[in-house]
Amino acid sequence: MADGPSIPQDARSGCCAPLWEAPLEEAEATELANVFKALADPVRLRILSCVASASPGEVCVCDLPEVIGRSQPTVSHHLALLVKAGLLSREKRGRWVWFSLDDEGLAFLRDALAAQEA
Repeated sequence: MADGPSIPQDARSGCCAPLWEAPLEEAEATELANVFKALADPVRLRILSCVASASPGEVCVCDLPEVIGRSQPTVSHHLALLVKAGLLSREKRGRWVWFSLDDEGLAFLRDALAAQEA
């Protein structure tokens, strides 16, 4: 017994574009899942939004607790996860750490989500 109606291959091909031209390899799927996990938290999305909208293109860690409304240790935890996921870069300057968007990590995410042209 079939699981559902049999759809000819050519009818399915026009449905939607795949994430990539070929199925994800295990390493790519793992990396992409880690990025999505990092994004799956409202605090981390707000932090990423703050960094993305900062006029100099970077934010000092000292400014985020007040803006986000969380304690410094909580903000630092979330920042570490965003850096580990490749979405943010960090640069230590004296006592402070500055965060900016990681262009390479964002390009990976953008490429994974972009529709492939037929």
